[in-house]
Amino acid sequence: MGPRTLLPLLRNGADVAALAEEPPPDFTPRQREAVRSVSEAALERSMGWLEDPNCHLVPFGSRYYPERLAALPDAPVALFVLGDPGLLGAPQIAIVGSRNPTRGGIQTAQEFARHFSANGITVTSGLALGIDSAAHRGALQGSGGTIAVTGTGLDRVYPAANRELAGAIAKRGALVSEFPPGTAAKAGHFPRRNRIISGLSLGVLVVEAALKSGSLITARQAGEQGREVFAIPGSIHNPLARGCHRLIRQGAKLVEQADDVLEELAPQLRPWLEKSSPEKQQEPEPEPQTDASDPDYQNLLDAMGFDPVSTDTLVARTGLPAEVVSSMLLLLEMEDVVTLAPGGLYCRRPPSNGTEQEF
Repeated sequence: MGPRTLLPLLRNGADVAALAEEPPPDFTPRQREAVRSVSEAALERSMGWLEDPNCHLVPFGSRYYPERLAALPDAPVALFVLGDPGLLGAPQIAIVGSRNPTRGGIQTAQEFARHFSANGITVTSGLALGIDSAAHRGALQGSGGTIAVTGTGLDRVYPAANRELAGAIAKRGALVSEFPPGTAAKAGHFPRRNRIISGLSLGVLVVEAALKSGSLITARQAGEQGREVFAIPGSIHNPLARGCHRLIRQGAKLVEQADDVLEELAPQLRPWLEKSSPEKQQEPEPEPQTDASDPDYQNLLDAMGFDPVSTDTLVARTGLPAEVVSSMLLLLEMEDVVTLAPGGLYCRRPPSNGTEQEF
């Protein structure tokens, strides 16, 4: 009994209790049996879960059920919500990406999410490891909050490593699922979850994604739902950038900073952006402590370029001794000018304001 079968009935004003008592005559014998064979144990589990004042059931047609999601032909018949159900109707931007991102990808997702949230925009993602988790954490630093759409019942956390993060989201945002309490994680649940992530949102931003990443499914569903799709480009040598590059070739909008997304969505976001104040009180970034009069630091950054590079390569490119290069890299990493990528490679960290730094 999927939503495509039940939604037309609900949209026409069908009474759920009446449907359970007497299914429509055009239902197949299997569908009629499905309606009548509700598990009493499952029902009791859900009712017990709902006794918690922070737990909610938001059925299709409820005042809390978001309009954007309700317009989909396969919208969930109901949503279980742990946290604030009022957040479902807030303006949202989804951030998705790899479960095994680079450190730079994690930092980018967190910074974009923090910027959106500071402007009153709710950040939506899937509570997975990697980019999803970074997006939720960044959003929790702002006023917009965050929504995590899960592929399990809300009485369990998947992955278990995100239990603490899920608790923080329940307090300052919302955990959402179409699956009732007691539902375990299954592979088929996550593509279904992805349509809700994109369906709740005005647009979907993909930060890092390999060519077979599940986040590309979310991006495809977003396009089919009429949502905007954004992608952050990366190095041609980074396999986690290839999914983003494919999306850009297919028409996704290339973005380099968070304001690129806000500007594109401005017509839809303007009512909320006018109500919330931008990050005027953000503390300015500290000036780098590197000796600007020393050209060796600038030469090292020039030799590094913007692709991950090894210490040995930098020694060869600059002609500096290995111990000097290592010491300079350590200082630059401490000052957040460069970042250590997987495999012991270093790369320049683009400044958050999109401008170029000089040393």
